[in-house]
Amino acid sequence: MSDDNKIIEVKNLSKQFKELKAVNDLSINVYTGDVFGFLGPNGAGKSTTIRMLLTLISPTKGEIKIFGKSLRESRIEILRKIGAIVEKPDFYGFLSAYKNLEILAKLSGIESPNIRIMEVLELVGLDKRFKSKVKTFSHGMKQRLGIAQALLHDPELIILDEPTTGLDPQGMKEIRDLIIHLSKDQRKTIFLSSHILYEVEMVADRMIIINKGSTQVEGNVEELLNRNDLKVSFEVDDTHKVLQLLQETSWIKKLNSKTKNQVIFSLKNTEIAQLNKYLVDNKISVSAVVPTRSLEEYFLQITEKSL
Repeated sequence: MSDDNKIIEVKNLSKQFKELKAVNDLSINVYTGDVFGFLGPNGAGKSTTIRMLLTLISPTKGEIKIFGKSLRESRIEILRKIGAIVEKPDFYGFLSAYKNLEILAKLSGIESPNIRIMEVLELVGLDKRFKSKVKTFSHGMKQRLGIAQALLHDPELIILDEPTTGLDPQGMKEIRDLIIHLSKDQRKTIFLSSHILYEVEMVADRMIIINKGSTQVEGNVEELLNRNDLKVSFEVDDTHKVLQLLQETSWIKKLNSKTKNQVIFSLKNTEIAQLNKYLVDNKISVSAVVPTRSLEEYFLQITEKSL
């Protein structure tokens, strides 16, 4: 990809808080149209980096360019083209979703706010609840309203800091679907911070993993994750039958562990559907297939390979 397509260009970024080096010589490139996963365990330096991208705090050293311009020199111009959620979005609970966005639209000087408010509410699936007070909203609905707020001024770049924190599986799916929609249909560039590897794997094109403020690995999501096996749990009706069936096959070498109703394998992404089909074809009832790789496990794999 050419430099002309870079939306975010971070070079040798560091942030020191007294004795703590929260970000350490970090470099990041995000290109036009990316859903870019910014990954790391809690305390890795993700939120500190995002706060520097949004000029909420200043770097100790390093350079940030967004839209090809220095963030230090063109701060206001750049921020006008960014929408962001940092931590939990805050709203007036006693006001409706519409009224909350109307206040923000007026503060932002948005033309024809009524039309734009309904557009973004429809985009995040809240148009039918526009008159409802925010205090009646679920956590997932508040997160979606937060994204609507970030979209009000039609930004080119959307920065989301842990947007699925505290959500149930349905809420997480709604946010994932919305991110895919914003990327594919709205042509937005999205910078998605998370500590959940599987969540980012489902939506991101490219990613970087950081730990203790430094880069561990960066690149195309599919290529990076296919380098390593994934722990996959198959929920089945009869684990004993599964083990008997697989005993004379090469799948038995992939077996990791088992519990009463689960058989866990170490598989490549491409092998998950193959094994599932094999089990079903052999009359094994599979009620769920759940990848269980954690970010911490992935770090261990990376670290062990570098020893």
